[in-house]
Amino acid sequence: MGYPFKKFLEEDCGGVPGGRKLKGVIPGGASMPVLLPDEIDKVNLDYESVQAAGSYLGSGGVIVMDESTCMVRAALNLSRFFAHESCGQCSPCREGCHWMEKILHRIEYGQGEQGDLDLILNIAGNIAGNTICPFGDAAAWPPGAFIRKFRGEFEAHVAEKRCTVG
Repeated sequence: MGYPFKKFLEEDCGGVPGGRKLKGVIPGGASMPVLLPDEIDKVNLDYESVQAAGSYLGSGGVIVMDESTCMVRAALNLSRFFAHESCGQCSPCREGCHWMEKILHRIEYGQGEQGDLDLILNIAGNIAGNTICPFGDAAAWPPGAFIRKFRGEFEAHVAEKRCTVG
């Protein structure tokens, strides 16, 4: 606890492979919001520091994404996981997780529409804090953070009807 996050990634873990640039990092496993490279510059690996940067340590599973990562596909993969794992007890989670996955799938495969991003943010907002267990928050945080932090990439997918990364 308290170790510099950037030092951990660059020195202890060897940095981003192949000389590519860091695009985003999830510090606490699949259910935590993604952080931008500049957001981790002065972050230490402790609960308060990571939370102040806009994410959480969660399970401690660090997910590192480089410049070749399609953030729409990354958000879709996470949403697919949460839609599959939802127990279905709470309506916001049961319906919302699948709805977000379908919209992200549409965007990733060239069928996205204007308004889809705001719709996902609205759905995520209606899930977070409105379920019996914390799974709803865990499912809602990643898509919302990906869209807020990489909105331009999502908008390009919609406009170009294809992946624009790489």
